[in-house]
Amino acid sequence: MDETPALLGLADRMLWVAALCGAPVLLSCLAVGLVVGVIQAATSINEQTLTFIPKIVVTAVVLVIFGASMMTLLSDFTRDIFTAIAQIGQGGGT
Repeated sequence: MDETPALLGLADRMLWVAALCGAPVLLSCLAVGLVVGVIQAATSINEQTLTFIPKIVVTAVVLVIFGASMMTLLSDFTRDIFTAIAQIGQGGGT
């Protein structure tokens, strides 16, 4: 039996789950870095550590807001992965 379509489907879903879990944190840090960079450029303050505290705070806030949904998404995906592995191991394929 050919398990290639099932495995490619799992790999495709894995990439989507990774993107959905990482996007809120990455996009919020990008936005904060951009805003702080514009402020630094406008005020000529060239302190490298100035962006560190706002990014940490925004990351914590985003994880508090979206953390539960991220964990739900990851746990559902993990459950589906183990179910698919069991089905492929039994010869069920898709």
